Amino acid sequence: MTSTKDVLKKRFLKLEKHYTALSDYKRLIEELLEEKDIYNIEIFAKLEPRDRAILDAYLNRFASVQDFLGAKIFPLLIDISGVTANKMTETLFIMEREEIIDSLELWIELREVRNELEHDYPEELAQALKDLKYCIDNYSAVESYYNNAKIFANRFFSGEEF
Repeated sequence: MTSTKDVLKKRFLKLEKHYTALSDYKRLIEELLEEKDIYNIEIFAKLEPRDRAILDAYLNRFASVQDFLGAKIFPLLIDISGVTANKMTETLFIMEREEIIDSLELWIELREVRNELEHDYPEELAQALKDLKYCIDNYSAVESYYNNAKIFANRFFSGEEF
């Protein structure tokens, strides 16, 4: 039988791959932004397919990190802390209380904005570019959720590094 610690360790390894890719795409976007204003409709319309692919890949990894945290990591963190949560809203409330996420409202807003991008892009290009900028600007929030989750897990397993 696999222990919660082993499952959590495997999940953090998988999450790390998503997070590393997200960070790599963030760096590529920063390089793009040094060259041009990718949030300008006219400039965005002329982006090379490679540059658009970077933006799509960033959004995909952004969603993957947030989804993986919410579905695969947070429930195990609650389990190891000995608290019971039956609904996702309870889980997120506990994650906020434990300061793994800074704000339940921001978590939900990030999820809603990226979901809008997945479903509306590119019909409403001006709004899609605002939403894209919002997700890119909130990289540090998702990064802190990832790091805070690891710190929280480490508190329960002395001598272990997640």
